[in-house]
Amino acid sequence: MSAISDPPPVLPLPRPHTADGRERHVGVEIELSGLTEARVAALLSRSLGGEAREQVPGQWQVTDSRLGDFEIYLDSRPLLKLEYEGLGRQLRDLARNVVPVEIVSKPLEIAQIAELDIALDRLAEAGATGTTGGVLLGFGVHFNPEAVSLDFDDIAPVLTAYALVEDHLRRIAGIDMSRRLLPWVDPYPRALIDRLAAPGAPTTMAKLIDTYLEHAPSRNHGLDMLCLFAQIDRTRVARVMDMEQISARPTYHWRLPDCRIDEPNWSLAREWNRWVLVERVAGNTTLLERLKSAWREHRASLTTIRPDWAWKVQELLLEAGL
Repeated sequence: MSAISDPPPVLPLPRPHTADGRERHVGVEIELSGLTEARVAALLSRSLGGEAREQVPGQWQVTDSRLGDFEIYLDSRPLLKLEYEGLGRQLRDLARNVVPVEIVSKPLEIAQIAELDIALDRLAEAGATGTTGGVLLGFGVHFNPEAVSLDFDDIAPVLTAYALVEDHLRRIAGIDMSRRLLPWVDPYPRALIDRLAAPGAPTTMAKLIDTYLEHAPSRNHGLDMLCLFAQIDRTRVARVMDMEQISARPTYHWRLPDCRIDEPNWSLAREWNRWVLVERVAGNTTLLERLKSAWREHRASLTTIRPDWAWKVQELLLEAGL
């Protein structure tokens, strides 16, 4: 059972507003097991207010809660197409051993993550389980922070910062073995980091998107940029990717964190704060240049392994006071 005895404060974004002055929001997706969709909806409604109702068989909503609306469903397109009674119901019940129930929020204010954390604690008390509940589960939490703008100068530093600190984030987060082995949160290829850290790194949005599509053409990375790039230039992305499951939106899609809802002291806030670190690095030009230079030196060594780079990143972050 989760017991968030001392959750960290939810850190604000270093750039809390969009380029046009609106407060930035974040959508949250949480994958869990141990409870049915109906039970999850009822508990969220009890914790946050609002009305829980089944829109269509197997797909629930909580509307008009203090945090806005939520959708709750089994995260499997084939299962959603099945009839709900008879064999369809039996297959759904069997699938719950490996297919998560997913909670999807509407865009939240950043500070509201703390109240959602409390609601998740109630789910854990009722029996919700997360990533480590089974060998093949690999359930995660996805954050969709709104981008400051769709301009190159606002997006390229964030992508570059994440690429350079990803190994450090994976080490301190202790990503579960099931998620590391399964192809859902693959680390960025070194070739992509090489291009982003090079003196001749992309200088336009078109070149940045092309570089990403050349070296990381997959939705299954810890930071999936395809939704954001599709918002910017759908035609360019569609030349390389099947767009069926790529939903264009002006947000980053950070899918690295595990869902450890049933573990003591796990919290959304702790995972969110790691994203804030990425944006702090992106906004620190001096640190970002030091990381780029250190990466080039690391790659020039006779032997280069990811754990060595993770420790080097930690050293540079500590020197920068992060």
